[in-house]
Amino acid sequence: MTNDNHAGQIIILNGAPRSGKSSIARAIQDEFEGPWINLGVDSYNAMTPKRYLPGIGLRPGGERPELEELVPFLYAALYESIAIHAGLGLNVVADLGHHDSYSEPLGILGDCARRLEGFSVLFVGVRCPIETIMRRREFKQEGRETLYVRATEETPVPEPVQRWQDEVHRPGVYDMEVDTSVLTALECAEAIRHQLDLGIPEPSAFERIAGGR
Repeated sequence: MTNDNHAGQIIILNGAPRSGKSSIARAIQDEFEGPWINLGVDSYNAMTPKRYLPGIGLRPGGERPELEELVPFLYAALYESIAIHAGLGLNVVADLGHHDSYSEPLGILGDCARRLEGFSVLFVGVRCPIETIMRRREFKQEGRETLYVRATEETPVPEPVQRWQDEVHRPGVYDMEVDTSVLTALECAEAIRHQLDLGIPEPSAFERIAGGR
Protein backbone atom coordinates (compact mmCIF):
# COMPACT_ATOMS: atom_id res chain seq x y z
CA MET A 1 0.00 0.00 0.00
CA THR A 2 1.38 3.42 -0.87
CA ASN A 3 0.66 6.89 0.33
CA ASP A 4 -1.40 9.52 -1.50
CA ASN A 5 -2.70 13.03 -0.85
CA HIS A 6 -5.65 11.64 1.11
CA ALA A 7 -3.70 9.33 3.43
CA GLY A 8 -3.73 9.99 7.15
CA GLN A 9 -0.78 10.93 9.33
CA ILE A 10 0.79 8.25 11.55
CA ILE A 11 2.49 8.91 14.90
CA ILE A 12 4.26 6.04 16.68
CA LEU A 13 5.10 6.74 20.34
CA ASN A 14 7.77 4.36 21.66
CA GLY A 15 8.77 4.07 25.29
CA ALA A 16 8.74 2.03 28.48
CA PRO A 17 5.60 1.35 30.51
CA ARG A 18 4.60 4.36 32.63
CA SER A 19 6.77 6.69 30.55
CA GLY A 20 3.67 8.72 29.63
CA LYS A 21 2.90 7.44 26.12
CA SER A 22 -0.82 6.86 26.65
CA SER A 23 -1.27 10.33 28.15
CA ILE A 24 0.38 11.89 25.09
CA ALA A 25 -1.82 9.79 22.81
CA ARG A 26 -4.92 11.05 24.62
CA ALA A 27 -3.72 14.64 24.35
CA ILE A 28 -3.22 14.18 20.60
CA GLN A 29 -6.73 12.77 20.25
CA ASP A 30 -8.18 15.64 22.28
CA GLU A 31 -6.23 18.54 20.76
CA PHE A 32 -5.33 17.72 17.16
CA GLU A 33 -7.68 18.42 14.29
CA GLY A 34 -9.46 15.53 12.62
CA PRO A 35 -10.02 11.97 13.80
CA TRP A 36 -7.02 10.35 15.51
CA ILE A 37 -7.46 6.62 16.09
CA ASN A 38 -5.44 5.07 18.93
CA LEU A 39 -4.06 1.69 17.88
CA GLY A 40 -1.63 1.26 20.75
CA VAL A 41 -0.67 -1.65 22.97
CA ASP A 42 -3.58 -1.31 25.40
CA SER A 43 -6.27 -1.23 22.72
CA TYR A 44 -4.64 -4.10 20.82
CA ASN A 45 -4.19 -6.26 23.91
CA ALA A 46 -7.85 -5.68 24.77
CA MET A 47 -8.60 -7.70 21.62
CA THR A 48 -6.03 -10.42 22.36
CA PRO A 49 -7.15 -13.64 24.09
CA LYS A 50 -6.11 -13.67 27.74
CA ARG A 51 -4.04 -16.82 27.37
CA TYR A 52 -1.80 -15.02 24.86
CA LEU A 53 -1.26 -11.91 26.96
CA PRO A 54 0.78 -9.78 27.38
CA GLY A 55 0.89 -10.22 23.60
CA ILE A 56 2.74 -7.34 21.96
CA GLY A 57 3.45 -6.04 25.46
CA LEU A 58 5.75 -8.99 26.18
CA ARG A 59 8.53 -7.44 28.20
CA PRO A 60 12.27 -7.72 27.53
CA GLY A 61 14.28 -10.65 28.81
CA GLY A 62 12.93 -13.70 27.01
CA GLU A 63 10.63 -14.60 29.91
CA ARG A 64 7.83 -16.16 27.84
CA PRO A 65 9.49 -17.92 24.89
CA GLU A 66 6.31 -19.91 24.24
CA LEU A 67 4.62 -16.62 23.22
CA GLU A 68 7.43 -15.28 21.08
CA GLU A 69 6.43 -17.17 17.94
CA LEU A 70 3.11 -15.31 17.94
CA VAL A 71 4.39 -11.80 18.73
CA PRO A 72 5.76 -10.96 15.25
CA PHE A 73 2.41 -11.90 13.70
CA LEU A 74 0.53 -9.74 16.20
CA TYR A 75 2.77 -6.78 15.41
CA ALA A 76 2.45 -7.42 11.67
CA ALA A 77 -1.35 -7.47 11.94
CA LEU A 78 -1.34 -4.30 14.03
CA TYR A 79 0.85 -2.41 11.56
CA GLU A 80 -1.16 -3.62 8.59
CA SER A 81 -4.22 -2.24 10.38
CA ILE A 82 -2.42 1.07 10.93
CA ALA A 83 -1.67 1.15 7.19
CA ILE A 84 -5.30 0.44 6.32
CA HIS A 85 -6.59 3.19 8.60
CA ALA A 86 -4.11 5.72 7.24
CA GLY A 87 -4.82 4.62 3.68
CA LEU A 88 -8.48 5.46 4.25
CA GLY A 89 -7.56 8.97 5.40
CA LEU A 90 -7.72 8.37 9.15
CA ASN A 91 -4.91 9.65 11.36
CA VAL A 92 -3.37 7.09 13.71
CA VAL A 93 -1.47 7.44 16.98
CA ALA A 94 0.00 4.23 18.43
CA ASP A 95 1.67 4.07 21.85
CA LEU A 96 3.94 1.04 21.91
CA GLY A 97 6.99 -0.44 23.59
CA HIS A 98 9.22 -1.82 20.84
CA HIS A 99 12.24 -3.87 21.84
CA ASP A 100 14.16 -6.83 20.45
CA SER A 101 15.24 -8.44 23.72
CA TYR A 102 13.48 -11.77 23.28
CA SER A 103 15.06 -15.19 23.78
CA GLU A 104 16.47 -14.50 20.31
CA PRO A 105 16.17 -11.34 18.18
CA LEU A 106 12.98 -11.18 16.12
CA GLY A 107 13.62 -8.03 14.06
CA ILE A 108 10.06 -6.83 14.61
CA LEU A 109 10.67 -3.07 14.37
CA GLY A 110 12.28 -3.33 10.93
CA ASP A 111 9.42 -5.47 9.66
CA CYS A 112 6.87 -2.99 11.05
CA ALA A 113 8.66 -0.06 9.44
CA ARG A 114 8.61 -1.80 6.05
CA ARG A 115 4.85 -2.30 6.36
CA LEU A 116 4.40 1.48 6.52
CA GLU A 117 6.62 2.32 3.55
CA GLY A 118 5.11 5.18 1.55
CA PHE A 119 3.20 6.61 4.52
CA SER A 120 4.00 9.72 6.53
CA VAL A 121 5.23 8.33 9.87
CA LEU A 122 6.59 10.36 12.78
CA PHE A 123 8.51 8.06 15.13
CA VAL A 124 8.72 9.61 18.60
CA GLY A 125 10.92 8.37 21.42
CA VAL A 126 9.16 8.92 24.75
CA ARG A 127 11.83 9.09 27.42
CA CYS A 128 11.47 9.29 31.17
CA PRO A 129 14.07 8.81 33.93
CA ILE A 130 13.65 5.57 35.77
CA GLU A 131 13.24 7.41 39.09
CA THR A 132 10.11 9.10 37.73
CA ILE A 133 8.82 5.81 36.34
CA MET A 134 9.24 4.18 39.75
CA ARG A 135 7.29 6.99 41.42
CA ARG A 136 4.48 6.58 38.90
CA ARG A 137 4.38 2.83 39.54
CA GLU A 138 3.69 3.50 43.20
CA PHE A 139 0.57 5.55 42.53
CA LYS A 140 -2.86 4.09 43.06
CA GLN A 141 -5.02 3.80 39.95
CA GLU A 142 -8.77 4.28 40.46
CA GLY A 143 -8.56 3.32 44.12
CA ARG A 144 -6.71 0.07 43.52
CA GLU A 145 -3.06 -0.78 43.80
CA THR A 146 -1.32 -1.24 40.49
CA LEU A 147 -0.20 -4.69 39.36
CA TYR A 148 3.31 -3.48 38.58
CA VAL A 149 6.35 -5.01 40.26
CA ARG A 150 7.13 -2.84 43.27
CA ALA A 151 10.41 -1.55 44.57
CA THR A 152 11.81 -2.73 47.87
CA GLU A 153 14.68 -1.51 50.02
CA GLU A 154 16.76 -4.38 48.71
CA THR A 155 15.71 -3.80 45.08
CA PRO A 156 14.93 -0.10 44.51
CA VAL A 157 14.56 -0.76 40.77
CA PRO A 158 13.09 -4.21 39.95
CA GLU A 159 14.94 -6.04 37.20
CA PRO A 160 11.98 -6.09 34.76
CA VAL A 161 11.68 -2.30 35.05
CA GLN A 162 15.40 -1.83 34.41
CA ARG A 163 15.25 -4.15 31.38
CA TRP A 164 12.53 -2.00 29.82
CA GLN A 165 14.63 1.10 30.41
CA ASP A 166 17.71 -0.56 28.86
CA GLU A 167 16.05 -2.13 25.82
CA VAL A 168 13.09 -0.05 24.65
CA HIS A 169 15.21 2.66 23.02
CA ARG A 170 17.46 0.37 21.01
CA PRO A 171 18.48 1.31 18.34
CA GLY A 172 17.20 4.78 19.35
CA VAL A 173 16.55 6.01 15.81
CA TYR A 174 13.78 8.61 16.08
CA ASP A 175 12.43 11.63 14.25
CA MET A 176 12.14 13.40 17.61
CA GLU A 177 12.19 12.68 21.32
CA VAL A 178 10.26 14.02 24.30
CA ASP A 179 10.94 13.72 28.03
CA THR A 180 7.80 13.40 30.14
CA SER A 181 9.67 14.24 33.34
CA VAL A 182 10.08 17.85 32.16
CA LEU A 183 7.08 18.23 29.82
CA THR A 184 3.40 17.57 30.45
CA ALA A 185 1.50 15.30 28.07
CA LEU A 186 -0.07 18.37 26.46
CA GLU A 187 3.34 20.02 26.04
CA CYS A 188 4.66 16.83 24.44
CA ALA A 189 1.68 16.80 22.08
CA GLU A 190 2.32 20.44 21.16
CA ALA A 191 5.98 19.64 20.46
CA ILE A 192 4.85 16.81 18.20
CA ARG A 193 2.39 19.11 16.44
CA HIS A 194 5.21 21.60 15.89
CA GLN A 195 7.38 18.89 14.35
CA LEU A 196 4.55 17.85 12.04
CA ASP A 197 4.18 21.48 10.96
CA LEU A 198 7.91 21.63 10.22
CA GLY A 199 7.79 18.32 8.37
CA ILE A 200 9.25 14.90 9.05
CA PRO A 201 13.02 14.72 8.49
CA GLU A 202 14.19 13.06 5.29
CA PRO A 203 14.90 10.22 5.31
CA SER A 204 12.50 9.60 8.18
CA ALA A 205 13.37 7.34 11.09
CA PHE A 206 11.12 4.58 9.76
CA GLU A 207 12.70 4.86 6.31
CA ARG A 208 16.13 4.39 7.88
CA ILE A 209 14.94 1.52 10.06
CA ALA A 210 13.18 -0.18 7.12
CA GLY A 211 16.42 0.03 5.15
CA GLY A 212 18.45 -1.37 8.02
CA ARG A 213 20.28 1.89 8.65
